[in-house]
Amino acid sequence: RFIAKPCAINLGIQDSGPHRAQPNAILEKVFTSITKSPGGKRLEGLSKQLDWDVRKIQRWFRHRRNQDKPTTLTKFCESMWRFTFYLSIFFYGIRFLWTAPWFWDTRQCWYNYPFQPLTSRLYYYYILELAFYWSLMFSQFTDIKRKDFLIMFVHHLATIGLITFSYMNNMVRVGTLVLCLHDASDFLLEAAKLANYAKYQRLCDAFFMLFGVVFIVTRLGIYPFWILNTTLFESWELIGPYPSWWLFNGLLITLQILHIIWSYLIIRTAYKALVRGKV
Repeated sequence: RFIAKPCAINLGIQDSGPHRAQPNAILEKVFTSITKSPGGKRLEGLSKQLDWDVRKIQRWFRHRRNQDKPTTLTKFCESMWRFTFYLSIFFYGIRFLWTAPWFWDTRQCWYNYPFQPLTSRLYYYYILELAFYWSLMFSQFTDIKRKDFLIMFVHHLATIGLITFSYMNNMVRVGTLVLCLHDASDFLLEAAKLANYAKYQRLCDAFFMLFGVVFIVTRLGIYPFWILNTTLFESWELIGPYPSWWLFNGLLITLQILHIIWSYLIIRTAYKALVRGKV
């Protein structure tokens, strides 16, 4: 409201929605109770009932559908909030982990487990991330509904489960590595969205391509060969198959499956962009 909206207006993004449909009680009732895209027979019936041309009714339904879509300004503000958080928490995580021994040697995550101290910086990093993902879980039902609603719902469930579970079991060292790795690409995607809403096409393309490269390198390269390697094999070797080993690794593997699905979508989008000449 106080930062994102003024930025959007300065960039020329208008606070105006699509053309609103002409008020009509009969068509509104059909739209809300029966269908948002009526077929041929229903259109003919409505045409006779209202003495309207079929094309006029089709146009009304199109305007009515567009009327419910969020404005570009709304989408810009939502993306700017997420960009701000992801960027801030990523740099906080990198600054914190740079001096942590387990950042350079993942076997340190399991030495003397579970008797590992929980420092205040580590605690705040964890609680901030958990609070943010809980906010995403709840706001997903009120925010702009996107095509990946269901897959994001599964992602938030798995993430909250992992953060809570690892905190309760004092697996926070490896947990910080997972969190930082995920934050590395998220702010780039939000930056691409911001550039797209502001109609800076080249900047949008550059951010999206950079996001794609970072996402695939971190989620298909570093995550399985660095994170999953330590949780699956190094932990088994150093502390043995602890009681929650299967659940913990099951959640981490669920995230990896989601990474593969998203990587496919990113590669497909990048391919289409190269063919068309723009993202």
